[in-house]
Amino acid sequence: MSQLFAPIQLRSLTARNRIFVSPMCMYAAVVGHVNDWHLVHLGGLAVGGAGLVMAEATAVLPQGRISPGDAGLWSDAHVAEWQRVTRFVRQHGAIAAVQLAHAGRKASTAAPWQGGKPVPTADGGWQTVAPSPVAFGGYPAPRALTLAEIDGVVDAFAAAAGRAHAAGFQCVEIHAAHGYLLHQFLSPLANFRTDAYGGSQENRFRLPLRVAQAVRAAFPAELPVFVRISATDWQDGGWDLDGSIALCRQLRALGVDLIDVSSGALVHDAKIPAGPGFQVPFAAAIRAQADIATGAVGLITAPAQAEQILATGQADVVFLARELLRDPHWPLRAARVLGDDVAWPNPYARAKI
Repeated sequence: MSQLFAPIQLRSLTARNRIFVSPMCMYAAVVGHVNDWHLVHLGGLAVGGAGLVMAEATAVLPQGRISPGDAGLWSDAHVAEWQRVTRFVRQHGAIAAVQLAHAGRKASTAAPWQGGKPVPTADGGWQTVAPSPVAFGGYPAPRALTLAEIDGVVDAFAAAAGRAHAAGFQCVEIHAAHGYLLHQFLSPLANFRTDAYGGSQENRFRLPLRVAQAVRAAFPAELPVFVRISATDWQDGGWDLDGSIALCRQLRALGVDLIDVSSGALVHDAKIPAGPGFQVPFAAAIRAQADIATGAVGLITAPAQAEQILATGQADVVFLARELLRDPHWPLRAARVLGDDVAWPNPYARAKI
């Protein structure tokens, strides 16, 4: 059997393979409530054979949404609709996971097909918050969070983790990447605070570590917790790989099970050398130096490419995003390419030959 189709143990769970679905924003929820789109989208990826299906960045507070169309878990009222999704995903052999998120200064924007620009308060947008009142590119300036509000963010992540379990999710991922709130606290390019949450590396780590500890405590001990990070800002003076390794060592000590390693998106004008597998070396370095499982992500499109990443020990799993939008049945096709005999859904079995 290939490494790609070797099962992997995640606490009490066993993923049937190492093809994990990256969280991908759909911008299709209504006041945080998911609907048939999410059922079909995520359910189709489970039918397509992925080992773990992760739902999109799901806001822990209303003002933490990237857009008005983001999914939410800030209210108990969101749970029942998610249960429909998780029930189907689990019935079709995949682990049901969700990414918990707060967008910080990058919140209150329109969906990409609506231009992706900031939404004014007069049009349903809201005042954004951040570690410091420093705007992202040409966005409106955020308001700096108070200490009491920071405590509220920690509580909101923990409460959302509890709702995620009630909703049937078997894994949660904390979003600390892509220039969103927790990444903003980590990076010297966005965090100019002079209190216990800014300045030194220890202080900039404080909120992400508090969130990780609170989520780990709120989510069942037998189920895994992931963290997604941006390993570098791709900008001088910003967040970098050394800081990422130091952070991941502390996350491991808090009971985090896997680091989902991405990069960038904190500054709008970073020069990113994007190409096939361009972020894989970050996953490899964190895996080796922080002694924690990692997931590789970013322009992974070919079965042989994914297999090579795993076979050479650069990561423990691969996360696919756009390639699964192009082909939701990519895992079934990859098994055929790599010569693995995997089960197909019974209604599709006639197409296996």
